[in-house]
Amino acid sequence: MVHTLLRTLLCCASAVGLMACGVLPAARDRPAGVSAAADPSTALAAVVAASTPPGEHSGFRLLPLGVFSLDARLQLARRAERSLVVQYYQLENDATGRLLVGALMEAAARGVKVRILVDDLYTAKSEQLLLAVSRLPNIEVRLFNPFCCGRSGFVSRFIASPADIVRLNRRMHNKLFIADGVMAVVGGRNIADDYFALGEMQNFIDLDSLVVGKAIAQLEAIFDTYWNARQVWPIKDIVQGDEASMRMAMEMAAKAPKIELPSVDFLGYGTVAEELDSGRMGLLWGEARVVADPPTKPAAMTEAEAYEGSVTMKVWSMLMRAEVDVQMTSPYLVPGVRGMAAFADLGRRKVKLTLLTNSLAANDEPLVHTGYVRYRVMLLEGGADLYEVSPRRATSHERLGMFGKSIGRLHAKTVVVDSRHLFIGSMNLDPRSATQNTEMGIAIDSPELARELMRINRIGKLQSAYRLRLSKDDGTLEWLTNDGDKEVVLTHEPESTWLLRFYNSLIAPIVPEALL
Repeated sequence: MVHTLLRTLLCCASAVGLMACGVLPAARDRPAGVSAAADPSTALAAVVAASTPPGEHSGFRLLPLGVFSLDARLQLARRAERSLVVQYYQLENDATGRLLVGALMEAAARGVKVRILVDDLYTAKSEQLLLAVSRLPNIEVRLFNPFCCGRSGFVSRFIASPADIVRLNRRMHNKLFIADGVMAVVGGRNIADDYFALGEMQNFIDLDSLVVGKAIAQLEAIFDTYWNARQVWPIKDIVQGDEASMRMAMEMAAKAPKIELPSVDFLGYGTVAEELDSGRMGLLWGEARVVADPPTKPAAMTEAEAYEGSVTMKVWSMLMRAEVDVQMTSPYLVPGVRGMAAFADLGRRKVKLTLLTNSLAANDEPLVHTGYVRYRVMLLEGGADLYEVSPRRATSHERLGMFGKSIGRLHAKTVVVDSRHLFIGSMNLDPRSATQNTEMGIAIDSPELARELMRINRIGKLQSAYRLRLSKDDGTLEWLTNDGDKEVVLTHEPESTWLLRFYNSLIAPIVPEALL
């Protein structure tokens, strides 16, 4: 979804000079907000203490099932006693957003300090709800890199500030939820129906992890840096209050529907609520290091400086230490010249590379597929195992969630190196994540957790994806799938329309890769 920016920027280019450029209001001095030390007397802290073996660094529970991941956030919000930290690229005013906001409102009413930081790109439908809750005691809401005007719609925001396009192209893509300074949820999901298998039209295959232990202090420190950054503004300084809209939004949040949960997910775990109720959680442990871009990226640095210090570069460094194999999932896969050089180095060292990304039909940003296509044959020629998610097959089985008749799309961003080192976070393997957006994630050393992540990836490859290869006859691309026991070979972009394929072939030569 972040690549919708590209289409909008191209459309708005013609508006430059035709309209007066709006400006943000003068920044006000505000006291720095800093996370308080965790209180060991809280119920969540007691669960963490009871669950932590002596000497362990950080504990993790993977959350591949959307409704389990949403419920984990709701449970933490409902049980929090001191603080809640909420940081997202997208927080929609839909059933999911209202469920979470309702839980945050209830927590604030209990005296919990709630801080909400949302990127301003997609707040047109949620800003009145966010403004309304910011007026409640114990809740603060801030916007990252806000738009000054034209706030009623996505495109109108850019048209209202044509001379400010460069700044507005920089977005905060981070995802983070922390309760009482002791438990967090980190990963790839935004707060919207589509990310939790609750969407009617599309749903994303994604991954989060529950986190406890020493990594939490790192996460809170990173959040505080963003919260106090000059790119961040209190929502009340940006958004005009519409009393009727705010009242309606609050009423809808109070009536948010409940979600239905299966007894276990496909890893065999029950709900987070059950374990919290028992007072002890089953977690997998390992050394962990949180990595994040600074909120000033790339406003206060060159593009080269932004790349060199980026989360993307830190992930490439993980890959360069691989000795046996690398497994990666990325919904948008545009490795660029540097990435291809890194992959070539893996090939020279006989390190096995496996990549899972979206097919053209599954990609929610078909323009980005034009960037991926430039490297697809080279990846196969270099020895990579390449898989593309099928929107039909991704929704045809229950292990990844009940998607109904919606389209399935990959959204998880993960790396596993040598069946031991792994990365889970918000970073796509594309130029935008490398140099324009801020990203964050956790690098973990844990063979046990790596095995679970590889199991999830294996299910994605075998049950939800096409395997690509080059024809032995003429070197053209082929997509392999199964129809029962029979292997089926396809020779064009599967499940895509002729019109979509034609459009992408027409637009591919003129799309700037740096914006993908």
